[in-house]
Amino acid sequence: MASLKGIRVLEMAQIMAGPTCGLLLADLGAEVIKIEKTPGGDDTRNFLPPDVNGVSAAYLMMNRNKKGIALNLKDKEGIEIFKTMIKNSDVVLENFRKGTLEKLGIGYDTISKINPKIILCEISGYGRTGPYANKGGFDLVAQGMSGLMSITGEDKNKPPMKVGAPLTDITAGLLAASGILAALIHRDKTGEGQKVDTSLYEAGIVHTYWQSAIAGATGVSPGPLGSAHPLTAPYQAFKTKDKWITIGASNQNTWLMLLKAINRQDLNDDEKFSTNSSRKENLNELVEILNNELIKKTSQEWLKIFDKNGLPCGPINSITDMFKDPQTIEREMIIEVDNKKAGRSKAVGMPIKFSKSKTEKSKGAPDLGEHTREIMQNFGYKDEEIDDFYNKKIIL
Repeated sequence: MASLKGIRVLEMAQIMAGPTCGLLLADLGAEVIKIEKTPGGDDTRNFLPPDVNGVSAAYLMMNRNKKGIALNLKDKEGIEIFKTMIKNSDVVLENFRKGTLEKLGIGYDTISKINPKIILCEISGYGRTGPYANKGGFDLVAQGMSGLMSITGEDKNKPPMKVGAPLTDITAGLLAASGILAALIHRDKTGEGQKVDTSLYEAGIVHTYWQSAIAGATGVSPGPLGSAHPLTAPYQAFKTKDKWITIGASNQNTWLMLLKAINRQDLNDDEKFSTNSSRKENLNELVEILNNELIKKTSQEWLKIFDKNGLPCGPINSITDMFKDPQTIEREMIIEVDNKKAGRSKAVGMPIKFSKSKTEKSKGAPDLGEHTREIMQNFGYKDEEIDDFYNKKIIL
């Protein structure tokens, strides 16, 4: 069966970081109940365009495999419904500003009394402690403050550049999922629930391992290098006769593979290029020499030669190119799911494969309040009670 079968997660999160965490847990088999605000629901429902038959493509991407309930948590009766849900749940996942749950009367001190085994995972901009704990978090800001933007781009004379993907949002979601899994193991051993706390800021910092190693050892902050590596060379993108490709000659063995493939073994006899440190020191000259060789053939011609020689390399795909790549298809990384309103839409698949554990067959993202009645029934509410909540607009 799926690894997290029987685990129930209440996802009180929206946009990307929290939903990324919920998505992974759902793929691992957890029952993830997405609790959306009323009215309107998750803000990504309004991230338009693009849309699929009127439904936000961004919302569809981040919320597949989840059940959806729309609940008014600004009403006392809505809070009581949430407290009822807490009794028979395992994890609460939220990405509100610090103190929001406490103001609603459902902070950790309260919900842990209702269910001592509950795990509360909080994803925020900077973490729940420290001088920035009360600040809201955004991926762009976190990329800047964590140092990521200082090492991204072509060189220091160009404007600061963020990583194209919302890296800190996505990574914070993955860190949160890891923390939740660790907390579940802890609970199995001790019977104790606990809080899990991670942030976009810390998610950005963990991507600076190499650059932090350099800064820690030298006291100097490395700057942007384009596609090049801060510690090895040649390891970057190169222009061919028609397109760009990447070459990963990151150690002495792959360096010799590259020289054999381009028939330039003489370069290894040159002291300027014979070791990794000398290649880094003379990188600009080396890149110019390699560019003069690589411009002689097309990308496909070079990739065929490099693959034959065992050299790490690859094309620089567009997103739609990636969709069509046979490796993407074989690994089921782009899938199609169904939504009641949108119909079929593309989604990113489960990135972890298991030899024994199953993963959940993917379902489309829920419409706003699609599973409200079913969820309420599962928590013991009678149809007449549910109808009364609908009439009062406590639920949608």
